[in-house]
Amino acid sequence: MKTKIAENIKFFRKQMGLTQSELASKLCAKKSLISNYETGYSTPDIYTLCKLSEIFDVSLDDLVEWSEE
Repeated sequence: MKTKIAENIKFFRKQMGLTQSELASKLCAKKSLISNYETGYSTPDIYTLCKLSEIFDVSLDDLVEWSEE
């Protein structure tokens, strides 16, 4: 199973015109954490995914978007 979480976080962040620092501030996190999410170095937990879907105003399905590749 492959997810597109990293790509989607970056896409939705840029679509909203947010910097990594601004998104980190909304999550009460560090900029490096957002960078790690966007590069795929780490994956957000379910709580953070839910918070991100709220911030981006998208469904959790849209944020996670997975395929069986």
